[in-house]
Amino acid sequence: MRAQFPVEQTESGEFQRQEDAFREWISNDGSTPYLAEAGRYHLYVSLACPWASRTVIFRKLKRLEEAIGMTVLDPIRDDRGWAFRDPSGKIPLGAPFDSTDPVNGFHFLSEAYKATDPDYEARVTVPVLWDKQTKRIVNNCEDDICRMFNDVFNDFARNKDVDFFPKETEAKHAKLCDLLYDKVNNGVYKAGFATRQRPYEIACSKLFEALDELERRLSKNRYLFGNRIVEADWQLFCTLVRFDAVYHGHFKCNLRRIIDYPNLQGYLMDLYQQPGIADTVSIDHIKRHYYMTHTEINPTRIVPLGPLIDLAAPHGREKMS
Repeated sequence: MRAQFPVEQTESGEFQRQEDAFREWISNDGSTPYLAEAGRYHLYVSLACPWASRTVIFRKLKRLEEAIGMTVLDPIRDDRGWAFRDPSGKIPLGAPFDSTDPVNGFHFLSEAYKATDPDYEARVTVPVLWDKQTKRIVNNCEDDICRMFNDVFNDFARNKDVDFFPKETEAKHAKLCDLLYDKVNNGVYKAGFATRQRPYEIACSKLFEALDELERRLSKNRYLFGNRIVEADWQLFCTLVRFDAVYHGHFKCNLRRIIDYPNLQGYLMDLYQQPGIADTVSIDHIKRHYYMTHTEINPTRIVPLGPLIDLAAPHGREKMS
């Protein structure tokens, strides 16, 4: 099978994700060239991407909408990369179109990367936090962006009391986040983008070992750390909400579905039903992106009708509080 991103594929058939290229930090004390200011920064995201979706969630829950603008890219990524297209999807791929980027008038996100680093040649990824003042990317790492939204932008947040990084669980939280990233968040990709049988089987097995352990953990706690929602919960949520619709079939992560795990499924529904979260989830964008973009996995680009998923049904996990 031809690898979608050859530079991220080993000769043995393993998928190795590239490192984030831009890791500048925004401060509220002048310690960095980028000062936290309302209206200065703009977030470019795709609702299809789990990494970008976490930043959308943090922006929503901290109520930073008035301080940080946001533009959603088209879910279908072709050989030109992420594009600014009419969100109706009615404009055919390859046709001329007006840009939906209100900040720079970019047609492709790659233009932001080239404006920041003219020599940039790696894969263009989301999310991107853009500085309108210096006209460059500040950061394209979701971990960093979420942390900045939580901390340095708190003066501009309408939900100032919301803190997703509690000090009392800092070490345990960091350890769990590392496991979630390796085995679950990136684990589905290591299974889905493997080009040989053995790497696929290893990644898939580790993924379900982690899901089994999380199912046991959530049988005792409403959330990953008791009754309080923290960053790790949203990190896991962004994979779980895509799992049955995409990863189970498209990425061959099919030992079990999330709906087969009573606690993980209830936990997923619980988080989905938190105020404002449903607005950050687009199953349509998710399915069209994966099934129409990864042509080496799905060459027909047919998007399946199912599965039928009702995340708004009662979950009963409030009884665990």
